[in-house]
Amino acid sequence: MPRELEHLPGPFAVLLNPNRPDHADQTRQVQEAAASTGQQTQILLASNESDIDAAFATAVQLHAGVMLVATDQLFNSQRDKIVALSARQAIPAIYEQREAALAGGLISYGTNYRDGYRQVGVYTGRILKGEKPGDLPVVQSSKFEFVINLKTARALGIEVPPSLSAEADEIIE
Repeated sequence: MPRELEHLPGPFAVLLNPNRPDHADQTRQVQEAAASTGQQTQILLASNESDIDAAFATAVQLHAGVMLVATDQLFNSQRDKIVALSARQAIPAIYEQREAALAGGLISYGTNYRDGYRQVGVYTGRILKGEKPGDLPVVQSSKFEFVINLKTARALGIEVPPSLSAEADEIIE
């Protein structure tokens, strides 16, 4: 029977790397978000490849309904492994980078890196034309992309509501 995305059973698992300099901030933000929504959340820690296996084993024991994979270089380098574990354990996972959804992850939502690279090119051009880097304003990404992998959703038995699909920047069939 298909599951609706907003009605997943079990706690919301969050995979974090405790070796990140901003780990304490990430943990606090997750806890604050969970408290504000009343969502049961479990933080899972992984700082190496074998910790990833252990984190997924814990997620299975906890009957996690979904997992958020935080942004981290380790997790990016282990993307294929994480996507495969998510599929094998039938844990829907959400990622920041679209490459994870392209690799088989359920959903990604994050910065549009192509736009960021374009902004770097604009800055480079301005500097090459004589502007001083210190005089240029700080710019943050303002474009984000939302990607849904419907093939993965079907494999997990998840029904993606049309209203959610309509919000996506890209749908992977």
